[in-house]
Amino acid sequence: MDQERRAQWLRGVLDLCVLALLRRRESYGYELSQALRAHGLGSVQGGTLYPVLLRLQRSGLVTAHWREGETGPARKYYRISPAGSATLRTAGTDWTAFAASVGAIMSEEPMR
Repeated sequence: MDQERRAQWLRGVLDLCVLALLRRRESYGYELSQALRAHGLGSVQGGTLYPVLLRLQRSGLVTAHWREGETGPARKYYRISPAGSATLRTAGTDWTAFAASVGAIMSEEPMR
């Protein structure tokens, strides 16, 4: 896949993807990055992910707290808030409809 195209698409949905991952369980940045990669979104660097997490935190969609590491330094864990869950429900529905519309256009036969 073209990396520039992937990056452009990802900018539009990264917030939703992060909220969806946090809906499953609280997590820290590196773990979120690995989960995004495991789901086929490629490498999401900290310079991209941490501003998203900060924006989500400032807007009240996630909460954060520090937890001491068992073998390493403390980690900042993020958890989806009730407002984040509500946003994810609404935006997730909107995204599904939008993606279906794009899919329908892409699968149409060309005009002759």
